[in-house]
Amino acid sequence: MTTAPGCVRVLQFTDTHLYAAPETTLLGMNTESSFELCLALARQRFWPADLVLASGDLVHDASADGYGRLHARLASLHTPVHAIPGNHDAADVLRSHLIAGSVHDGGAVLCGQWQIVLLDSSLPGSDAGRLSAAQLRHLETSLQAHPQRHALICLHHPPVDVGSRWLDTMKLQNADAFFALVDRHPQVRAVLWGHVHQAFEDLRHDVRLLASPSTCVQFKPDSADFAIDARTPGFRWLTLGDDGDLETGIERLDQMPPGLQLHSHGY
Repeated sequence: MTTAPGCVRVLQFTDTHLYAAPETTLLGMNTESSFELCLALARQRFWPADLVLASGDLVHDASADGYGRLHARLASLHTPVHAIPGNHDAADVLRSHLIAGSVHDGGAVLCGQWQIVLLDSSLPGSDAGRLSAAQLRHLETSLQAHPQRHALICLHHPPVDVGSRWLDTMKLQNADAFFALVDRHPQVRAVLWGHVHQAFEDLRHDVRLLASPSTCVQFKPDSADFAIDARTPGFRWLTLGDDGDLETGIERLDQMPPGLQLHSHGY
């Protein structure tokens, strides 16, 4: 990760899927253990970071205990964390038990010559996402307020197809409204999300489109139906340059944590 003067160093952890009970597994993998391994790898190779993004599906059972333990772990990083809910989260429980101190509720943050705008795309009762009128106003107002700053937008749900039929049924429902707004603001450099448990990159009108792996189970890319990938858990790093340049990459664990049920057909 570049450490040139003026660069903002960002780490994204997504789809941690923690539980109330720390020993609980998802498809055979202990999600808390795999998250701890990803944090340790980040601390070893990419620390210090200026900002951490926690981009949804943070606690699989949306439990207060799960969010409380996640808060303790994120607060121990001693760096600002901005968190948004995903479809497995309960936004009200997340805000009551995760958001405090250095762990912030989405919003918009100014860092260097950049503005990072975080959006809540969760839609209660649905695996798909949608940006409410209030969230679209938040995005527009934030971008209008700082037209000279480069912008990175972060949400949970993908606004584009990622090439997997089953995942593409649960993307952002009002992506047209989202992109119409993005297109009005040429300072937007990238859109970043989670949800798909896999790395993805594309380009739309010079705006980079980025998805990131989960810190636990991975979904197999380009699969028509639910399928587990044999790739290890991971996270994304980003460096944001004052000139608008964005460098990014995926870092994965060297070894697969034990227990993964590769031939599962869903959860």
